[in-house]
Amino acid sequence: MSTKAQSSPLPRLRRFEPGDVRRRQLIEATVETIADVGFAAATINQIAGRAGVSAGLVAFYFGDKDGLLEATLRHLAAQLHTAFVAGLAADSGPRDRIAAVIDANLGTSQFDRRIATVWLAFWGQVPVVARFARVQRVYERRMISNLLAGFRDLVPDVAAERLAAATAAMIDGLWLRATLSTAVSDGSQARDMVNGFVDAQIALTRLALMTRSEPGDVRTPSSTERRTATGRRAAIP
Repeated sequence: MSTKAQSSPLPRLRRFEPGDVRRRQLIEATVETIADVGFAAATINQIAGRAGVSAGLVAFYFGDKDGLLEATLRHLAAQLHTAFVAGLAADSGPRDRIAAVIDANLGTSQFDRRIATVWLAFWGQVPVVARFARVQRVYERRMISNLLAGFRDLVPDVAAERLAAATAAMIDGLWLRATLSTAVSDGSQARDMVNGFVDAQIALTRLALMTRSEPGDVRTPSSTERRTATGRRAAIP
């Protein structure tokens, strides 16, 4: 046997990729440019100039302006998902999961003027640009899925689907109203309103179940599911 000390191989380090930095610079420049001049007026030359690269490099990494804008939208959507994951603790219950969705989508960063301007610009293009619409559908499905996963452990399935859709609509509506207002908002009031709506709807749904006795009703959450219902929010009456 060899007397040489044996050790586990070192983890393979990810090689630094200059292209990653360039892509990030261009995405950040896109956000800044759209915030300054608007979506329609933003050009590849302006974005490239702000990022300190040539317009040809934009084409190399993203193909065209729509490709760059799609990458920017995906980047913003990924940031939302990262904020949602960060808001979940190891022992998070179903109500915590719903709260994490609300906190991520109505977090302070989402009311930053630059970010809000870019989201508004993209939403305006979704009906007419298919590649933007695909990204929007992924973003919307992810939000509904995460809300539904929380609601299904708190109320019957039919009610969970209704509440997930209603909560998502309320999140988007309050965000839109706040960002179009001249008043400065950090999202705290919007978050409180959505969480209040969620708690009230869960309580009303449970009350309705208690007063119904028709056969074939959808199931009531089990005691284990109810145990984690309140999460880090105020207790549901």
